[in-house]
Amino acid sequence: MPFISSILKSCSVHDDLRPDFELNFKGKVLIIGAGAAGLTAGYLLNRFGIDFKILEAASVFGGRVKRTDNFADFPIDLGAEWIHEDPAVLAKLLHDPQRKPEIEVITYNPKTIYTYHERKLKKQNWASKFYSEHKFKNTTWYGFFEKNIVPNIGDRIVFNSPVSEIDYSGAKVTVKNTEGAVFEADRVLLALPLKILQNESVTFIPELPAEKTDAIKGIDVPDGIKVFIEFSEKFYPDMLFTESLSSLLDESAGERLYYDAAYGKNSKRNILGLFSVGKKASAYTKLATDQEVIAKILGELDEIYAGRAGRTYIKHIVQNWSKEPYIQGAYGIDFPESANKSAAQLSRPVMNKLYFAGDAMIGEDRVSTVPGAAASAYRAINALLKVPLQSAQGK
Repeated sequence: MPFISSILKSCSVHDDLRPDFELNFKGKVLIIGAGAAGLTAGYLLNRFGIDFKILEAASVFGGRVKRTDNFADFPIDLGAEWIHEDPAVLAKLLHDPQRKPEIEVITYNPKTIYTYHERKLKKQNWASKFYSEHKFKNTTWYGFFEKNIVPNIGDRIVFNSPVSEIDYSGAKVTVKNTEGAVFEADRVLLALPLKILQNESVTFIPELPAEKTDAIKGIDVPDGIKVFIEFSEKFYPDMLFTESLSSLLDESAGERLYYDAAYGKNSKRNILGLFSVGKKASAYTKLATDQEVIAKILGELDEIYAGRAGRTYIKHIVQNWSKEPYIQGAYGIDFPESANKSAAQLSRPVMNKLYFAGDAMIGEDRVSTVPGAAASAYRAINALLKVPLQSAQGK
């Protein structure tokens, strides 16, 4: 979620993660994708005793929720990082009043904020008065799912199984992966990154309705990258924008934010993060190697800080989301109409056989967030379970 948007939405409180589920369905479900939405959907189906499998293209779960443990003296989110709303959402995600995740969070309220625009470095600390949200202190979004969600459903995930075809023309839905393996279910929940659907990596039989494909293709999913760099000294502020604050209001232009990744952590290391999406990210994601990426970043920082980045550089890690074969980008940032209307069309079931979930399939105040992806899974599973199996036939 872009910085300016999060300023307006980080205090949101929601109740849509505790719906009154109506259990009218008994059958088998296939979930396509083990990201935040797919894992949440599996967790819910498991709680209600529904037979299901999750097909995941990669060798690990998480999708754009990803962690590294061996770069610093604290775990680092290589993907989704901020919570973006009241931390009470973590307990709500479990849909179980008997379980409360024991997770320590920090109030993320950076104090030193600078902009670098037209070759001038300017202090903008006044902006800290308008921005406060939350991050994990000792864990990550990946760690949250690993500890609280996956232990209940891990044996239901089929890894290294990218889906190539979904045939929903018959009484059952038949799913094939790229190795030719065939899976069958009564209903399928697609929890794929939107870019994968846009690139038509999956063939549908029959083709999806035109209004569905138009909605899928109508949202811009731009490039995305995260980079973490360790330095021997801290020469940077809590936040650094390489543009004017006013330009951040134009979300279509993308975003490039340098931030102290060790802020609020129990760390003695100097770890600088770079988060970039959109056109600004493309300058990095299109480079051939990680070495070219870090050389470009160090060059930019050296210009701002008179060579201190190059002199104090220790190591780096690059997560180029645009080059991940089963992700291929960041998240939707340019919706053709209001995100609420787009989400409604994207998430609408097809013939009561195909259901959809993901971070783009939720309303404006949660779009492109992990809680949003999870909330979309709640809505999709709620809709799926309400419709008796025979209601899907002949529609």
